[in-house]
Formats: sequence, C-alpha cells, structure tokens
Amino acid sequence: MTQIMNQRYRIYRRQAGVFYLFDRDTGKRESLDTKDVREATRLLHAKNEALANPQINRQIARAYLAVSDPLINQRTWQTVIEEIIKLKKTENQQRWIRASHDKAFDLIRNVVVMETRPEHFLRVLETGTVSTNVFLRRLHNFALDMTWLPWPVIPKKQWPPVRFQVKRAITAEEHGLILAYERNPETNAFYQLCWHLGGSQSDIANLKAEDIDWEHQSISYHRRKTNQVAILNFGDQVSDLLRSLPKEGLLFPRMARTHEKHRAQDFRRRCDSLGIKGVTLHSYRYAWAERAKSAGYPERFAMAALGHNSQAVHRAYAKNAQMVLPSLESFEKTGRRKKLQVIQSPSTPNSEPAVAVLA
Repeated sequence: MTQIMNQRYRIYRRQAGVFYLFDRDTGKRESLDTKDVREATRLLHAKNEALANPQINRQIARAYLAVSDPLINQRTWQTVIEEIIKLKKTENQQRWIRASHDKAFDLIRNVVVMETRPEHFLRVLETGTVSTNVFLRRLHNFALDMTWLPWPVIPKKQWPPVRFQVKRAITAEEHGLILAYERNPETNAFYQLCWHLGGSQSDIANLKAEDIDWEHQSISYHRRKTNQVAILNFGDQVSDLLRSLPKEGLLFPRMARTHEKHRAQDFRRRCDSLGIKGVTLHSYRYAWAERAKSAGYPERFAMAALGHNSQAVHRAYAKNAQMVLPSLESFEKTGRRKKLQVIQSPSTPNSEPAVAVLA
C-alpha cells in the first residue's frame, strides 16, 4: 500500500465512465480514453514504471516500434537526408543537396536514428555553421513527423538559437556607385530594376515582357520561393528602363540562365572592387522596404509589393528604416485621392486578384 501511495500517477473514473490519469506532482489530469479498468490499470503501471526505470522503458518502446517498423534499428540519418531530398523539387532540392555535403553531418551520417543521443547533435552543432543549425532542425523535425524518431533528441527549448549575420540595405550612394562602374547593359539594368522593384534576384532575373501591364503601368509575377503574387505599379524611371529591354520573352536572358549563386558572386566581386562591404543582392530587397517605410508608404501596400502575407516579415525587412510620417492634411489631399485599381494577378488554381497601388 505504501508503494502505491508513493507512486506519482494514479487513476480515477469520471461519471461518464472514462478513466483519467492524475499527476500528484503537477496536479494535471489527462484522459486515458478508455472505460476498461484493465486497460486503464495497464496504462497506469506503464506510466509509473517509465519514471522508475527510464532505460528499461526505452528498450521496451524500441521493441514495440520494431514490430511496426522493421527498419527502425537500421535507419540512419543519411537515410533520412536522402528521403528528404527525394521529396524536394527544383531549388529546394538543390539547397538540400548542398546542405547534405556539410562536413558537420559526417558525425551522424551513420548513426542509427533510434540510437541518437543529445550529445550527437550537440557535436554537430558545435562543428557546423548557422546553416547546419537550420538544416539539422529540419532533419530532426522530419524524422519526428515520420515517426522514425519517437521522441525529440533535443527538447525544442534547448536548441541553440539560430543567429544569422546582420543584414543591411544597400544605400542609394552605393547603388549609384555600382551602376557607374557596371558596363554591361543587361547587368546594369538588372541592378536598376532590383532597386526599383525590391524583388529577389531570381524573381527579377526571370521577369518576362508578358509580366508587364502597360495599360495600368504595373508588373505582376509569382514569387519563386513562395508562389505568392507580387504586383506593383511603376513610375516613369522604370517605364523608360523597361522600354529599353526585350519586347517579348525574358527581360534578362543572360541573367536568367545564370545560377543564383553566380549572380551573387558577380555582385560581390563588383562590391569588393568598389570597397562596398556588408551587402548582397538581397540587400536591394531590404533597401526597397526601408525606403517604403521612410516615405510613409502604407504597410499593406508594401506587403503586397514584396509578395508577403505576414506583417512580421515586412517589419523585419524594414526594421532599420526611420519613419517620416506625412501630415494628415497632405495625405488627405494627395494619397487619399489616388484611385486604386484591382488588377487580375497571374492565373493559378488558388490565386486571387491583387490590388495595385498607383504610383
């Protein structure tokens, strides 16, 4: 009787006949989803025994799992990586292939998933980079979702935080300097359009003449990363620029054929030659968002232009901008009088019309 009283868990039955588990330490109650007293008692003993003999309980769990999954004692982390790569497509697949070559993963490639200990992951995280942390988390979560891993190797709150390098926007002065020294007409125009539209390098490089609506002076396209629609109007500068580009097909044929990493490397070499540090092609995206916020551009319009649904995403892009609010009087005279037009976005199964803001 004393042993029973000292056990952490006990069961009781509610009026509906369902048995519940009571935790003496926390006071929490959990339904056992059974009205069978023998089933409830078995679950009670399993709970208490798990606390008294955690290692034995782990071995029992492995034995049960091996019956339903014969490969559970053979599946390694390399197998998990290969299965993820099979499920990915296009650029996402290429990212996973590159991530799979991370030397830090050599520490766990041949480790059986069910035999993984927290120290295995900790050594990988110590050896790897920020990218290692990101992809190891995804690898871990995939194994959990597929029930190849019955419990977390590292609890969610104990994962080392992902700390990316500080990103900044490219300034107008830096952008102007790059254009002044860039002699290739196509590359020069590409950088100009990145500045005016704020799109990611792959989205801008793959723009087509058919994406331009000259009647409404707008450009619309699907973001390659999220498949969300980005649509925005353009002014006279962009109009002059677009008229100098091909009238059909790709606006930047050479840039579209170039892999994104090579475009990034060319841009970095140009910046290094000019002494510009701390920016990448993605800095044009930050710059657009910061310029939009500084000009008092409504956030919902900026979100539509950048192709994001989440306000948090846009705020992250524009976190360094200094907001200069227009007076209500001037906004009523100018901004509120501008007519908004609804333009049909590129057709996809679940796409909706997007609002284009007149420049």
